[in-house]
Amino acid sequence: MKLAIIASLCTALLPGFVQAKNKPEEVTVYSSRIEQLLKPTLDQYTRETGVKINLLTDRGGSLTERLNAEGKSSPADMLITVDMGNLWNAAEKGLLRKVDSPVLNANVPDYLRDPGQRWYGLSKRERTIFYAAGRVDPKNLSTYEDLAQPKWKGKLCLRTSKQTYTQSLVAMLIAKHGEAKAEQIARGWVNNLATDVFTNDASLLKAIAAGQCEVGISNTYYYGRILSREPEFGQQVKLFWANQADNEGGAHVNLSGGGVTTHARNPEGARKLLEWLSSQTIQTAYTHGTYESPVNVKADSDPIVKAWGQFKASPLNAADIGSKQAQAIRLLDRVGYR
Repeated sequence: MKLAIIASLCTALLPGFVQAKNKPEEVTVYSSRIEQLLKPTLDQYTRETGVKINLLTDRGGSLTERLNAEGKSSPADMLITVDMGNLWNAAEKGLLRKVDSPVLNANVPDYLRDPGQRWYGLSKRERTIFYAAGRVDPKNLSTYEDLAQPKWKGKLCLRTSKQTYTQSLVAMLIAKHGEAKAEQIARGWVNNLATDVFTNDASLLKAIAAGQCEVGISNTYYYGRILSREPEFGQQVKLFWANQADNEGGAHVNLSGGGVTTHARNPEGARKLLEWLSSQTIQTAYTHGTYESPVNVKADSDPIVKAWGQFKASPLNAADIGSKQAQAIRLLDRVGYR
């Protein structure tokens, strides 16, 4: 009789036990990406897989500090952050683990990922030259380096040196030319400033349109955001792909990217999510409406981005540029770039 009761209870409980056992583990993501740009994509992953995503959003530096302080007790399985300097710094602090993934290696070009496989780019953020249409002949434009020449004195707009995008651009120049030449270029930029530096690229682009300066350097996705609301802005300010001649290296490309945390409780789930984010279909969705470019070469760019045409990107590895960020900050301070 007792055996029959036990058997009956086991039969009743077994479906629930199996369901709990087979339930996908949750993935906790720490992200410095703007939440409304990322959450819809993560919600789609939950709908497709049943995996719940716990999302915590904060600034990139704060998340790195938090991961470092939490150590082994951290609930984070994945870090998503913007700028190659932040990615490199997180990896060098031992906060990201190596991920062996043929899928990621196939989806993300080698120059857009860590050689140690600790992080992978998820979207490209090109930083190039913009100019006032009608006031600047694009035939007179060429390179970032050329903007340091005296012919641009009083005509250049730049973003503050406190911003990681400025620091990574200068880090790219250090990786390309060495510190002495990079310092000479940055000093020339400072000498050519038309006005105080800007706290964001949108204000910089608007300043070009308003006649405060004739040329400037900005991330392309800020331009895309403005064009999506004000298509006529493209008649006032135009994009010029920098450094396109054979000996000039190519336009600077920054990243948003991600990696699996060292103390991840669900590293397998984090790896699968990272692979999914790098896939062709999701890369298209991930970058449409953000005006970034997909890292997966098979993915389609947003129509606004596609209209800017093909360009040659700098082949320098993102990790090599990220490693020069501290040097870039010191260099910017020396030349009086605020």
